[in-house]
Amino acid sequence: MELFRTKGYEDTTVDDIAAAAGVGRRTFFRYFRSKEHAISPDHETGLARVAEIFAGAQPGEPTASLVLRAGETVFDLYTDDPQLSVARFRLTHEVPALRDRESASVDHYRRLFIRQVRERFDGGGGRGDDTAELRAAVIGAAVVAAHNLALRAWLAAGAPADGIDACRARFRRVADMLPVEPDGGLHIVAQRLEAAVGRLERRTTAT
Repeated sequence: MELFRTKGYEDTTVDDIAAAAGVGRRTFFRYFRSKEHAISPDHETGLARVAEIFAGAQPGEPTASLVLRAGETVFDLYTDDPQLSVARFRLTHEVPALRDRESASVDHYRRLFIRQVRERFDGGGGRGDDTAELRAAVIGAAVVAAHNLALRAWLAAGAPADGIDACRARFRRVADMLPVEPDGGLHIVAQRLEAAVGRLERRTTAT
């Protein structure tokens, strides 16, 4: 990031980055496919975390609760180092190659959520109801869109430490908009569970 700031993104080469890091060019390419890959968050880790949440979920957990839990794991890629995340966010808006890479990453998350939700609706055996595919597509797109909206607003504001909770809360509002289980009672349970967790977190913080 320092090289991109001082030399400019286009004028910074892989050799420049490797030299600044004190390693050789071959070592750089053991870890990164390109300088675009080096500047991006570790989306492979984010995707793996989402998949892990779905894999470990209980069959009876409401879909709304599950997709929120899965989506929130990705916030950690940005909140672990807020200032670096802000710098990357601003650079991504300036460099077309980085914008394209970020758009591709967003699509990977969307497709992962759709696939996981669809499998959950049809039990993994392709026996879902006629609207399972459509509902899964809507849920996947909505969750990823809400996540990006909340995250980008926080980053655009400079990633303030006191704004993380508001960022997460904004994302969680998508639960009310999801076409989840046909039995609306499960959705109500999910909302109550989320509210209870929120109250517990506030009490824990206060003490």
